[in-house]
Amino acid sequence: MSDERSQHTSRGAGSSRITVAVDNGVADVRLNRADKLNALDAEMFQALTKTGTELASESSLRAVVLSGEGRGFCAGLDVGSFGALAGGGDGGPKLLQRPDGRIATRAQLAAHVWSELPVPVIAALHGVTFGGGLQIALAADIRLVTPDARLSVMEIKWGLIPDMTGSQTLRRLVRLDVAKELTFTGRIVSGSEAVELGLATRVSNDPRADALELARDIANRSPDAIRAGKRLLDESALVDLETGLRLEAELQAKLIGSANQIETVKANLEKRAPSYRDPE
Repeated sequence: MSDERSQHTSRGAGSSRITVAVDNGVADVRLNRADKLNALDAEMFQALTKTGTELASESSLRAVVLSGEGRGFCAGLDVGSFGALAGGGDGGPKLLQRPDGRIATRAQLAAHVWSELPVPVIAALHGVTFGGGLQIALAADIRLVTPDARLSVMEIKWGLIPDMTGSQTLRRLVRLDVAKELTFTGRIVSGSEAVELGLATRVSNDPRADALELARDIANRSPDAIRAGKRLLDESALVDLETGLRLEAELQAKLIGSANQIETVKANLEKRAPSYRDPE
């Protein structure tokens, strides 16, 4: 572990809406609008995208924990700012516009940026996780949730459909009929039921603490293998069998004999903690 990685840093990612503290390669990212249950306004959308984009460029990053301050993870769209978010002139609603060079809209990027991160993202969910908040959580790789948390695909309440990548992430996690029921009704499910349905990974009485512990464990593994594993599994759902097998072999060939793979073997044989290089 380099000296840079072992230092503790804290920053607000240029906005009071998000706080970030990085320790030993683990980024503790918190939605910071507790008085509004971390609801999504224009500044929160921008802060989420900016924070994820900045973290993606940090080679020392090993894992991310995404959680919310206060009584819940995220209540979804801030209805009070809906008018401002919907405005956009001839280009259409601001949130449905695509920044240059991106396949995702501004709304989608606030969630998709977490899927794009090359390292594992663990969402720690408590209280309410509604609408856009759920779509952000679904963009994470792993979701830990309190048994009594409340989750909902709530867009139907406002006469809308999921538009923050939820149609992609939800469909990959649950059966099609389950995805349709949740989308058509906006039914609120508990954290325990969310695990049964596949919306969440496992229940936890203290999801943020458990997420940070899991992230620290991941941070002590070979960063090259972790990043390759995330890419391999993410792409496996999008490609045919032949392409998937070729990618598996390609990524493994790059790992075998690499500096971090050799260090992993040596550390295991010598019964010591490994010292890894940051990925290039």
